Amino acid sequence: MRLSDFDYELPEDRIAQTPIEPRDAARLLVDRGSAAPEHRHVRDLPDILRPGDLLVVNETKVIPARLALRRRTGGAAEVLLLEPLDGQRTVWEALVRPARKLKRGERLVAPDGRDVVEIGERTASSDTFSVQVLGSVDDLDDLDVLRVLDEHGEMPLPPYITERLADPDRYQTVYAREPGSAAAPTAGLHFTPGLFERLADRGVEVAKVELVVGLDTFRPVTEDDPTTHRMHTERYRVPAATMERCRATRAAGGRVVCVGTTSVRALESAATTGELAGRTDIFIRAGYEWQLVDVLMTNFHLPKTTLLMMIDAFVGDRWRSLYAAALAEEYRFLSFGDAMLLDRVAGDGRAS
Repeated sequence: MRLSDFDYELPEDRIAQTPIEPRDAARLLVDRGSAAPEHRHVRDLPDILRPGDLLVVNETKVIPARLALRRRTGGAAEVLLLEPLDGQRTVWEALVRPARKLKRGERLVAPDGRDVVEIGERTASSDTFSVQVLGSVDDLDDLDVLRVLDEHGEMPLPPYITERLADPDRYQTVYAREPGSAAAPTAGLHFTPGLFERLADRGVEVAKVELVVGLDTFRPVTEDDPTTHRMHTERYRVPAATMERCRATRAAGGRVVCVGTTSVRALESAATTGELAGRTDIFIRAGYEWQLVDVLMTNFHLPKTTLLMMIDAFVGDRWRSLYAAALAEEYRFLSFGDAMLLDRVAGDGRAS
């Protein structure tokens, strides 16, 4: 297993810069195993999924975690909040720039001169810092900190998206509930309330999990042998009712359909460890023994990433032909792009 095994040529003009409207108008490449894939749209999901299937979504909510600030010396600085380190959400793990110049105890300010963040120690991972969010209120509870972020922060769009987002809610799923993530579970961006209604009419139920999207979304794999890549831990929670419904669905002959790789990480972490909540550094790659997930809806991923390695573990080497078909048919890639529906058993002789 080499990092070069997960490379492909992604033309810059295939990277979607803006979300499509309406959400469910995004294209959907449907995996049919050894047969040619079908070219559909997300709005067609009620016709593609089966009665008795269970759709699992990640209800994490993106916060305006990117703070464009300044040093008191006048230089620009940026803080990307990743995850709270205390119960009040005042102390966070964060990526900071310029990391080599910022000192412990240094305060970064907003354009109006107000203190917003104080730099703390480097964390154990050495590539992030602990930082404290500051504000003008006496008691910084959860809602106060989120108000500070609403006032000074921006949605943390990936660096390959260079156009400004007109509506911040378009980087948020319609079912987002638990604030805390530094990135959106982007496969979920394609769903609308109307689509959920049509899925329910079809007999497809919905269950929820939570996985707080963190550092590995932003950190590339650099090792030639990707098995030596160290995964950053992320917080997850799988309600007992969701786990029970997953097992009951499969026992009844239905399929567990995960929306996005983050839902996969939450479900498979819980199934593998037996712990319904906690922190996970699960690295799903070739040879992984799948526990629960049968079908995966996901966007198209960057080359040489752990996300692409998960896709390889799910459908094997045919990801290459699927990606080639998507590029040939001018699908839109990455966070604001189109999606694919992958069937884990389609290529192993069982009915898909």
